Amino acid sequence: MSDAKSKIFSRNWFVALAFSVLFFALAFTAARGFFYSLETGVYDLGVRLSGAPPSDRVAVIAIDDESIANIGRWPWSRNIHAALMERLSEGGAKVVASTIFFSEPQLDDGLLYIRDAQKFISESSLRPGAPNQPRTIASDLVELTQRLDAAEIELNTDRRLAAAMQDAGNVFLPIGFREGQPLGRPDNALPDFLLRSTIENLQSPANGAAEPPAMEAMFPPLDLLGEAAAGLGHLNFTLDPDGGARSLPLVVRYFDRYFPSLALMIAARSLNLGTEDIVVTKGEKVELGNLSIATTADSHMYNAFYPSPAGEDPFPVDSFFDVFVGQVPVDKYRNKIVLIGASAAGIGDAMPTPVDPSLPPVEVLAHVVSGILQEDFFTRPAWAAPVELLALPLLVLLYLAFVLPRLSAGAGALVSVALLVMMAVVELGLLVNQAQWLQLALPAVFLIVGHLVMTLKGFRLTEQQKHRSDLDSVESNKMLGLAFQGQGQLDMAFEKFRRCPMDNALMELMYNLALDYERKRQFNKAGAVYSHMAEYDLDYKDLRQRVKRSQNLEETLVLGRGGVRGVPNLLSTEGDVQKPMLGRYEIEKEIGKGAMGVVYLGRDPKINRVVAIKTIPLSEEFEDEDLSEAKERFFREAETAGRLNHPNIVTIFDVGEEHDLAYIAMEFLEGDHLNRNTKADNLLPATEVLDIIARTADALHYAHKQNIVHRDIKPANIMYEPVSKSIKVTDFGIARITDSSKTKTGIVLGTPSYMSPEQLGGKQVDGRSDLFSLGVTCYQLLSGQLPFQADSMGSLMFKIANEAPTPLDLVRPDLPSCLNTVISKMLTKDPDQRFQTGEELANELRRCATVLESDGEAA
Repeated sequence: MSDAKSKIFSRNWFVALAFSVLFFALAFTAARGFFYSLETGVYDLGVRLSGAPPSDRVAVIAIDDESIANIGRWPWSRNIHAALMERLSEGGAKVVASTIFFSEPQLDDGLLYIRDAQKFISESSLRPGAPNQPRTIASDLVELTQRLDAAEIELNTDRRLAAAMQDAGNVFLPIGFREGQPLGRPDNALPDFLLRSTIENLQSPANGAAEPPAMEAMFPPLDLLGEAAAGLGHLNFTLDPDGGARSLPLVVRYFDRYFPSLALMIAARSLNLGTEDIVVTKGEKVELGNLSIATTADSHMYNAFYPSPAGEDPFPVDSFFDVFVGQVPVDKYRNKIVLIGASAAGIGDAMPTPVDPSLPPVEVLAHVVSGILQEDFFTRPAWAAPVELLALPLLVLLYLAFVLPRLSAGAGALVSVALLVMMAVVELGLLVNQAQWLQLALPAVFLIVGHLVMTLKGFRLTEQQKHRSDLDSVESNKMLGLAFQGQGQLDMAFEKFRRCPMDNALMELMYNLALDYERKRQFNKAGAVYSHMAEYDLDYKDLRQRVKRSQNLEETLVLGRGGVRGVPNLLSTEGDVQKPMLGRYEIEKEIGKGAMGVVYLGRDPKINRVVAIKTIPLSEEFEDEDLSEAKERFFREAETAGRLNHPNIVTIFDVGEEHDLAYIAMEFLEGDHLNRNTKADNLLPATEVLDIIARTADALHYAHKQNIVHRDIKPANIMYEPVSKSIKVTDFGIARITDSSKTKTGIVLGTPSYMSPEQLGGKQVDGRSDLFSLGVTCYQLLSGQLPFQADSMGSLMFKIANEAPTPLDLVRPDLPSCLNTVISKMLTKDPDQRFQTGEELANELRRCATVLESDGEAA
């Protein structure tokens, strides 16, 4: 029963389901703030990327720091507000709205004294019309009363402001509310000026809807100002948990009355509409004439915010003082919606928005009004919540439970990243293109964390299974290790041995394995085996000495960069190391070095054949990404060259590879290459040179018929034994094997001085390219100098491709003219004008040799 339970608990679907329950429990409790921050971050980015231009009908007059400094401390006399409204009325502003709450009367100290004097007179016997007053005193009292009344009117700034608003007829003021569910009934009936600003056209959808936000307390403007205002609207911004302003309730409820927002009232007046034209469908939309504004269930509108172009305000913002003193002409505001509000530090609370971390309320109001007029707002579609909380999490759960475990680690990561990118693109795309907010942060994080959980679960399960498998197969691993060791696959043998628990029997097996590594001159791997053994028993046999010696040899011998130019050297200078093995060949001594590697004298112990072994360290010559292709090309070209069977071509017996060190076993040749015979003081007789070149041409003709091009004909690749007069062409295929490798100077391997123009140009080459190189070789063997010479590689390549060589008869006037003709034809730039086959060239050379012998030429 316990085993059955264990199997269930370890199944992918169960782990995914358990993780899902835990994840969503945390998501909706402890991590709500985290997911909210993610969602609003994406939302703010989408708002900034939406790119809609603001309305050009909205302007802002800011009570900024400059205005405070010039006009005086806040709050100002309401005469100042009245004077500005009078100027805006003269300028023809369409709508004027102030965000200042004029909910308390402004009482000047002088006004209090005047009112006290008026009260004294009205209550005393000195009041005008009182009985028994002399005529002169009555007349003076009437004049004094008139003067006091005039002073009262002048000092009553509230009345002055109300008069300015009454004359303008287009001024809107805010109502302040405190959010909360009211209890019982209001203390007093609402005055008429408030009732005029309530919404009567409310509709409820068939399925019902939530009510707009409820308010428990109201802070209206003074009755005097409320009567004079063209309309009133609430200015309650809904702040998100992070303090940001992203939405505004278009309608709020105060007991049984519904009040529009100030922004909605301003927009209505700008369209010559009133509250009777506002239609509210609860939980769905607010209609204003032909405008339809989608809202949330509680009548909120997700505001549009307009990014600032090049650091400027999206709306024109002027200083209150500049407009007040006439520095800004009021004609600028003709037919505009003018919003007046504070932006100075310490007056009002600036709010974070998606486009600005600190935006004054008056400018937030400007964004909202523009969004209403242009229908720039964001919505939460009805299908959003089911997709966010059900459909997508369910799909992600199915992916984690049944798809991800079937994928490899790399493929699973790519699929998960693709799904994550797709979610981000969909959310941003809907925000930017459709103005719809689909919140996908929760499914995205669910996918990321779920991927990590399932990946760790799979890794842990795999490791446990591997551990159990290793414990169950100790003897099998030992047997497999011995089998691999017998086949020469030492790395595989070490891998199998290392899976077994260490004991004395295994120590003996590993000791013999390390000795095999030493015989192959892989001292770094022998050292790895010794180090592994030392962790168990450093005093086993001569392990201490073996560890120290392997470290020394690793630094100096093969695979330890002991050769010239990074080329490995197989031979040790330490006398206690046995002769190395390369494949099945025992290395005797070094017999030469080249650009590509070291050449050794070797012996095949099975048949006692002496061979020359040329090594090529492919891992040194090629980058990791090219190494595999280089190896494949090496064996293919070596196999092709090995099929050549000609008396003047060196015979290849075998090819192989030892730890990225490729080698070719070929017949051992007596004699030396022709490099030493290219100097002017050590030239061979001309007849002997022509015989060598003619036989080389025969060998090339044979190879070309097999569709094999040498690509690197030069004196160094022609072996010559003076006593027997035998010649052998070597290194067939090596140039092609290494044609993508680079030397230390960056030149393509091969010798540019001997290359044909088409080979230097990177064109397709055939056997005629070898004949050009053979012509350069013949010229050098006869004259002791190259036909093309220059101070730099670039100049040399240009001369080979474009200029004629120095005529041979200018260097060796003693040679017959036919030889100069043959050489010139061999060095022709156009392959079609050269000798077309090696046979044709060999025949011409032999004819010239006959002429040379008949003339009695002597070397």
